[in-house]
Amino acid sequence: MPATWMVVEDEPDLYDTLLALFEIWSIDGVAFTNGTDAIKWIDDVDSGNADSNLPELAILDIRLPGASGPEIGRRLRESPVLQDIAIVLITAFRLTPSEERDVIRIADADDLMYKPLPSPAEFRQSLLHAVTHRRK
Repeated sequence: MPATWMVVEDEPDLYDTLLALFEIWSIDGVAFTNGTDAIKWIDDVDSGNADSNLPELAILDIRLPGASGPEIGRRLRESPVLQDIAIVLITAFRLTPSEERDVIRIADADDLMYKPLPSPAEFRQSLLHAVTHRRK
């Protein structure tokens, strides 16, 4: 069974690019364009009503409509089903070191990456590292 990764990204081009990369890498995607739908899906998973493979990684844009990436990360950590998922936050906005620490702490994130994202090979390696690190 292929791995499943979750992405929550409201910028259409990046959303499409990430899903295309998942397909190339033989990874199933669970994707949302806003925080509200992502939180609803987590609630559905927790209540046993989601019918997809559970993701081992979540890529969360920090600024989203509905709920922010850090809020989604916090909700994932509260989930009895999804609490061990690797979380990578992404953002186009430059954060201060204090802001970086805050968003990572709120989401209990494994990594924070800035847009534009690195090359596909380097990006994949960083994501796999987060998954491997979270499994330990």
